[in-house]
Amino acid sequence: MSAAAKSPAPGARPGRGALRRNLPPARRFLAGRKRVLVRLGGWSLLESAQTFLGGYCLAQALDRGFLAGQTGTGLLWLAVAAASILGAGPPMRGVFTQLAELTEPLRDALVRRAVRQALRHAVTDPARTDDRADTGAVSRLTHQTEIVRDSFAGLVLTVRAFVFNAVGALIGLLALAPELLLVVLPPLVLGIGLFLATLLPMASAQRAFLDADEAVAEGVGAVSAGHRDLVACGAQADAAQRTGRLIDTAERTSRVLARWAALRTVALGVAGQLPVLLLLVTTPWLLRQGVTTGALAGALTYLLQALLPALHSMMTALGAAGTRLLVVVDRFQDATAPPVPPKAPDPDPDMVVEGGTPRGRRPSRTAPAVEIRAVTHAYGPDSPPVLDHLHLTVRRGEHIAVVGPSGIGKSTLAGVVSGLVAPDHGTVLLGGEPVTGTTAQDLADRRVLIPQQAYVFTGSVRDNLLHLRPDATSGELTYAIGVLGAEPLVNRLGGPDAVLDPRGLSHGERQLLALCRAYLSSAPLVLLDEATCHLDPAAEARAERAFAERAFTDGARARGGALIVVAHRLSSARRADRVLVLDGTTPRFGTHEELLTSSALYRDLFGHWQHTPPPVGS
Repeated sequence: MSAAAKSPAPGARPGRGALRRNLPPARRFLAGRKRVLVRLGGWSLLESAQTFLGGYCLAQALDRGFLAGQTGTGLLWLAVAAASILGAGPPMRGVFTQLAELTEPLRDALVRRAVRQALRHAVTDPARTDDRADTGAVSRLTHQTEIVRDSFAGLVLTVRAFVFNAVGALIGLLALAPELLLVVLPPLVLGIGLFLATLLPMASAQRAFLDADEAVAEGVGAVSAGHRDLVACGAQADAAQRTGRLIDTAERTSRVLARWAALRTVALGVAGQLPVLLLLVTTPWLLRQGVTTGALAGALTYLLQALLPALHSMMTALGAAGTRLLVVVDRFQDATAPPVPPKAPDPDPDMVVEGGTPRGRRPSRTAPAVEIRAVTHAYGPDSPPVLDHLHLTVRRGEHIAVVGPSGIGKSTLAGVVSGLVAPDHGTVLLGGEPVTGTTAQDLADRRVLIPQQAYVFTGSVRDNLLHLRPDATSGELTYAIGVLGAEPLVNRLGGPDAVLDPRGLSHGERQLLALCRAYLSSAPLVLLDEATCHLDPAAEARAERAFAERAFTDGARARGGALIVVAHRLSSARRADRVLVLDGTTPRFGTHEELLTSSALYRDLFGHWQHTPPPVGS
């Protein structure tokens, strides 16, 4: 997604809108942690007492002690101030303990939101997960969740410090001389007001900056993932130009954000420096009003050591961390908003209905397992198509092998058939029904694709094997393990209930477990995209025979069952009923014997395979 596509429309108020959207969930979050907030306030009140004593004790030490000739009294008041400073350690420890009780649950909640959003995109748009993945979700899951946690923690600390330091300082100024408030409060309120007026515009600038940052991450990620295709197609200049535009947009938004930061600095100067200046300028008038020298010294102490440092920290946090927090949390709100459900269509007479609810179109018992009609697909507008007006029909129960040179489009074909790659033109039918517009769950019920890099996760062996079909019986699990020859591996791992560590498995062992998982799935169509390349020839032959027999059973054939193997060995092509040869120009489709006569490329591959020693099994 480009930055332009995600930027707010002219005249929009994304900062104010973000505030309205996020205030209700923020209130709910804080309302659920009232006890934490009460404990945090209690520890912070002790900090207010330390602030009050700092200025008040200094004033009393001067007026009642040193200036009155009572040195002992002055030292006693200073000792009280020192004791209050030394006693600030336990309250600060309590503050940070309660802060963790606020920040960590917030971070965990945002991580869960980011994961749900990524899974929702994968389910609602399975084609996007292949080559146009939402890399912005990765940024939300990693970088932006840490931004929220750090910004929220800093904001709570600084706002809390300012509020309770201000309470202690203002009570102290009032106790010393009410006239001091007349000098200190007006510039303080003016500076804070100017600062608050910049918050929403700065939030808008911060949002534009993050939009541009995500666009750069997504653009660079796409270029990195497809760099080999870009070089092969000569599209480096176009990719560099598009990436450069994204970087330029990010630079412009960064400059706008810097200008608002400069205005924030002006507001900080008004609130942070003007009170001290006015206090010094009005000192003669204050003395005439009866304000003592100690009270003036205490007022300067309140300003320079407590109030103004806390104000500076708070305004910096609100101006930077606060607007950043508002924008990033709003992005999580946008990212996790559930999609608007489409209007339900009128019932179709061909739909299978269970319990009055349409569950899916009744499969045709005469349509081929797979039918590809004039499919064309390229990896860029200026690159040649890897599949060009391809027609292919795979009969029910048939075993097909796909062969061709590396990079010719074999894996792309597997992605197109499985529905993970959307073709530029043409139609793909599974069991007579188009793949386009099919939900991820329906696709999972109709086909299973095992890629070369087999996925195995930490958990029990049983959990891994039943991942695609959790309701499979123990007998079905045992049969799948046996028919694919995986008993020695499962026994070595400790049985089906043993905990599996993926790091301890070889590539071949991963593939064997993934094959068992695919065999147990309910999908009738199986696509093996070099899914046996790390197995020895005997294990590969056993696996392909098992899947071919599975596709040929009456139940699988009735549901459009078939086996498509992207082959990397001659033996896989020889075992197939028919072989598809992709050569980049005119694909050939036929039996092994027919292709030896009609396809020069197949003859070359046949000769190469015959003279290549078999690889050592994993």
